[in-house]
Amino acid sequence: VFVFVQTVRHREYFMPVILEGDDPGPGDPPSTRTAVTSLVLLFASLAAVVGLAKALAPVIESGVEAAGAPAAVVGIAIALLVLLPESIAALRAAAANRMQTSLNLALGSSLATIGLTIPAVAGLSIATGMPLALGLPPKETVLLALTLLVSATTLSSGRATVLQAAVHLVIFAAFLFLAFVP
Repeated sequence: VFVFVQTVRHREYFMPVILEGDDPGPGDPPSTRTAVTSLVLLFASLAAVVGLAKALAPVIESGVEAAGAPAAVVGIAIALLVLLPESIAALRAAAANRMQTSLNLALGSSLATIGLTIPAVAGLSIATGMPLALGLPPKETVLLALTLLVSATTLSSGRATVLQAAVHLVIFAAFLFLAFVP
């Protein structure tokens, strides 16, 4: 659905900002060569991120263990590492008052994480024979349901407010708190 909205239904939301005097043309679709190159680079980048996360996992695990924090903190640290580039870009776009771009980056990053990273990790888990558990305990299930409800409310109007953003940040803070203090 996100790709359909991004490329067909509301394509204009995802186009570069047109400055006064610029030609507001619809934007040409990429050539086949560019599309194939982009796809190859996407998978190469995904492999690099997954490889980096796998390489850093033992170091992060050692740090978490030394700090006496729960094991769930390892997953949070790796997720933050994976989402760092998009998060920085989204924050910069928001600071420049380009909220649509900021929201597009945040949603695209989340979808990429769910739609690409998790299947890639699952595939590596199967290929290497390592166990993988993606289940959520009841506490995290409630936080996920609350996040989905608040997100639906935030996105349904087509406009987000500072209050709605604050609610999202409070839910995230509660998640982080409960990860460190189970």
